[in-house]
Amino acid sequence: MIFLSRLLTLLLLSLLVSSPIQLRIREASANEEPLPLLPGLEKAVEFWKLAFTLYSGSELIFHDPLEPMRIYRVLEVGPGSSPPRLIEEEKEKILREYGLERDEKRIRVQRGVKERFASGLRLSRRYIEQMQRILLMEGLPPEIAYLPLVESSFDIHARSRAGALGMWQFMPSTGKKFLRIGPAVDERRDPIESTRAAARFLRQNYEIFGQWPLAITAYNHGTAGILRAIAEVGSKELMEIIRRYQGPSFGFASKSFYAEFLAALEVAKRSEEFFPNLEYHPPFPLEEIEMKRAVPITDLLKPTRIQRDEFLGWNPALSPKVRDIPKGYRVKVPAEKLEFFLVAYRQASEPSLGKLQTVTVPKSALAWTRHRVVSGETLSQIAKIYRISMREIKQANRLASAHLITAGQDLKIPKR
Repeated sequence: MIFLSRLLTLLLLSLLVSSPIQLRIREASANEEPLPLLPGLEKAVEFWKLAFTLYSGSELIFHDPLEPMRIYRVLEVGPGSSPPRLIEEEKEKILREYGLERDEKRIRVQRGVKERFASGLRLSRRYIEQMQRILLMEGLPPEIAYLPLVESSFDIHARSRAGALGMWQFMPSTGKKFLRIGPAVDERRDPIESTRAAARFLRQNYEIFGQWPLAITAYNHGTAGILRAIAEVGSKELMEIIRRYQGPSFGFASKSFYAEFLAALEVAKRSEEFFPNLEYHPPFPLEEIEMKRAVPITDLLKPTRIQRDEFLGWNPALSPKVRDIPKGYRVKVPAEKLEFFLVAYRQASEPSLGKLQTVTVPKSALAWTRHRVVSGETLSQIAKIYRISMREIKQANRLASAHLITAGQDLKIPKR
């Protein structure tokens, strides 16, 4: 308890320190690998790579949770829920075959997620560029933007049985610390706002634990839960905690969460190798306008001729039945419509301007979109995403060679 009290004291002190948190994180990360593959975690990472890329949702993997690559058998059961009786019968067979009658905990069942993971990869390209910018601004490793592959497969409407919601799977209790959550607005569904919240939450965890393996594990298991584990084990080494901590809620999911993330990150970086014919969603960057006062949604949509369903697609945090956009909410709109939306907003915000005027978007404003190159991305991959030729991108950006692109570079992409 003394150890736990000291850690909690350090947490309070860290919140009072005046030097920027981002600076401290960058300094620490510059001197070491921020997301290391810890010795002893290799087989767990390999297991999750198989679950993500080899085994489909119709297959059940019977394996040893303590030695994940010890796969007893893979059973084809079809999609959907698996009959408990079938699973129990299969477990009984394995227990007898491997002489595990006295150690039933050495058998765990994992359904393959190849299709769901591929869907998450496709969808990730829609958001990943903006997400990585947010993480970098907060001083976090940009690779953490791929954590939703594990949490939700980048599904902004994903909801768990426990009540977690959105791409980053925030529970209401945690989400309310960082996000607006209510009947009219639930920012857990917003990919931009929830990424900002996740960055702040992860940054707080890093400040407490001083390393990303524990900070990321705490994202799943809870900050207080990992503090309890450290206090009980007497170590801040994740592998030591995995081996020795026996907390009732610290099960396989929490123990393997960091390994699962590393596996997802590796597959995402080598997606062309694992999923060679995957068609990605094109990036869809959005600009933001903060509402200085509540504005009726019709006062914004009518003059811009934007359809309500289209607008709610850009702003999934808003309830479909919302009538007024509340003060402080940041409205999201595509860059090519920002200027015209601003005009409508000013007209709606200042009654003295008189009757609302229709705002027209010229065709020239829709001729281009912008793409920021992600680390490891090739011009060929970018061309596939937008379904245009490499030559068109090279000409639009005056590139002498397809190899002359770098991570962080902005490319103009002609619209068809």
